[in-house]
Amino acid sequence: MPQEIPSYKTLLPPECIRENCMGPNPLRMLEELLSAAPLPPGARVLDLGCGRGITSMYLAKAWGAQVFALDLWIQPGENYARIREMGLEASVIPLLGDANALPFSPAYFDALVCIDAYHYFGRQPGFLSEKILPFLKPGGRLYIALPGLAPGLSHDALPPALLQSWSAEDLACFQTAAWWQGLLKGEQVETEGIWELSCFQAAWADWLSTDNPYAQGDRAAMEAGAGEHMRLIGMLLRRLTA
Repeated sequence: MPQEIPSYKTLLPPECIRENCMGPNPLRMLEELLSAAPLPPGARVLDLGCGRGITSMYLAKAWGAQVFALDLWIQPGENYARIREMGLEASVIPLLGDANALPFSPAYFDALVCIDAYHYFGRQPGFLSEKILPFLKPGGRLYIALPGLAPGLSHDALPPALLQSWSAEDLACFQTAAWWQGLLKGEQVETEGIWELSCFQAAWADWLSTDNPYAQGDRAAMEAGAGEHMRLIGMLLRRLTA
């Protein structure tokens, strides 16, 4: 049974969430993952592809985590201003970095969180074991959530509704849950769960209600029924201990 965990709604101001989402509400996705496997209190966490840092701030506030908030596109100074405004500068460390060349010591982190980012860089066999797992302690968990396709869909025959807002090239990184399960069979992880997240509708509604121009661009596809062909996929993994 899912466990009750601290709600982001009680910890972060609504305007902070609305202004800093970069896609379907990442906090809903993160909460669903953590309800399946809570984070150890006080854990050292890598928030990989943290965006504007709201997931990092939630991890620090709700779980007392020490969070390294790393993103390739958002400048650390921008994130630090938000982190400081929330009084979390002692708990959240903003960094600029690439998932292909992480700048950390081996087995440095107790857990890794990656929300709405892993599909951009993690689709090659062996990537997880080579580029990510060395920095996670043996037995440490990975909490990954990403957008994907409904079962049975093929990139050779994409529904027209999806192409209302996104090109076939844009959608190349979207895969089904079964595809991800197959990819991970060769990695040095125990798969504790791969599933379609129940927060899909709410997370997308939060995003589409914002004034972000990218959200406005996504509305055409969603209004045409693209949501029937899409999923949010959660992956709960654990680094093997031997």
